[in-house]
Formats: sequence, C-alpha cells, structure tokens
Amino acid sequence: MLCFPNAKINLGLNIISKRTDGFHNIETVFCPVALSDILEFVTDPDMRPGTCSFNASGIRIDGAQDDNLVVRAYRLLCHDFNLPAISVHLHKMIPPGAGLGGGSSDAAFMLKYCDREFGLNLGNDKLCGYADELGSDCAFFIINKPVFGYERGNRFRELAHFPSNLCLVIINPGIHIHTASAYAGVKPRKPSRSLEEMIRLPVSAWKDLIKNDFEPVIVTHHPVIAEIRDTLYRLGAVYASMSGSGSSVFGLFSEKAPDLEVHFPGLFNWTGPL
Repeated sequence: MLCFPNAKINLGLNIISKRTDGFHNIETVFCPVALSDILEFVTDPDMRPGTCSFNASGIRIDGAQDDNLVVRAYRLLCHDFNLPAISVHLHKMIPPGAGLGGGSSDAAFMLKYCDREFGLNLGNDKLCGYADELGSDCAFFIINKPVFGYERGNRFRELAHFPSNLCLVIINPGIHIHTASAYAGVKPRKPSRSLEEMIRLPVSAWKDLIKNDFEPVIVTHHPVIAEIRDTLYRLGAVYASMSGSGSSVFGLFSEKAPDLEVHFPGLFNWTGPL
C-alpha cells in the first residue's frame, strides 16, 4: 500500500484558554497542502502478526523508531484488531518541527490506509477517535479539507466559502520548534472577533485581522521568521504568516509566485496551489 501524507498550513491561530486536561482550546483554519511525504507498507508473513518494522529515508527524523507516530498508529489499531505484521517505509519530505503537521499526517494516513487495506470499515468518526489519541491535529488529516478547527484543534466545522486560484509558497528556515515550549510562551486570550467569521472576508483584509498567536513569541527567539514573512509581503504576497507553532512561513499570491531560490537561497521552499 502506497500513499502520500500531505502537509497543512494554519490560516490564523488563536489560543483561547488553558484546559483542565493540560491542553489548550484554540481556533484555527486548517488547509491541506500538496507537499507530501511518501508512506508505503506491505504485509510481512515472516514476522509475528501485530508487529511492525520501520525504516525511513529523506529528511532526518529524530527519536526512536518505536516513538514514530506511524508505528504508534499501527499499534493503536492492533489493540482492537488482529492485524498482520507489516514492513513500513517512510520517505520524509515535509520538514519536521516546522508547523506543517507532517508527523500527524503520516499517522493519520497510516490509520486510513490500514482501514482500507485490511477492511476494517471504521468510517471517519472512528478514525478521528483513534487520531485524537495520537495528537491534537491528527484528526484534521482524516478530514483533509479546509475546515475551521476548535477545542484542541480536533473538532471541525466546514467552511461555506474558501478562496481559490491562489498560489501558495512555503519557506522553512530549518529551525525545529517544539510545540510544548511554544505554548509555554503564549498567554491565552479570547479574540474580539472569531476567526471563523474573519476567514469569510476577502483575502486582502486578512493581513490586518488574522494573526497567529505563536508568531510574536517565536519571532522573539528566531527573528529570521519575521524577515521571511516581511520579504514575502515585499514580493507581493496578499497574506503571509507563520504556520502552526512554526517555523515555516507561508505566503499567498494572487498571481505567479516569485523565484524563491533567488530570494531565499539555501532554505527549504515549496510552491503550489492553495
């Protein structure tokens, strides 16, 4: 089974309040992005059922193999189903710790494609339940379309209107941001206007209204993020922001995107449709 777990960006991110379970209530707009990893798994009759071997290539992934979200997703399903042993290969193309949700997407796609390959017939609601156990934004990748996310970022409402015909660029400065430390630097607050309301406004109005609460904190420690954002605006972006807890910065262009290699030499960059 071969699949392509895609990245996401956050169009705005408001941290509303601290929860009693230690997490935070947020509101954000999740948007899938065509930048993707490559995930393949095959059944392995030489291994004991319910076991998984894991190999990775591409961008380096830190941490033990057993801690990888792909492996944890498979084992989570094994708690409830008698799954055959599998061999997994993940080719990493989405930068980790970059606010693009690559690890969460890998886990969600493992859930979805195990469901498909092994005929579990779980449906999206149950798949989202499993995804919730792996990470707050994992469930988004089960839905995998532009949605308004709330509570921990694991509850969704569809968006009646969403802009199209925009060009998206992503720049990653190679800085790994730990989500827990990013949250520790932010004081929760309820915005005067809901992001769900503001996302309906023309994209040209977003610059002054739609913010990422993580961005001021992260920029204090990593000013290059603000430099990238400001450069994207100078190049003609109609909206630019940091995604998630960083460190990737994206820009939306109404016309053809600029030559990123010229303006961001040596940095990871990607261009595609929104």
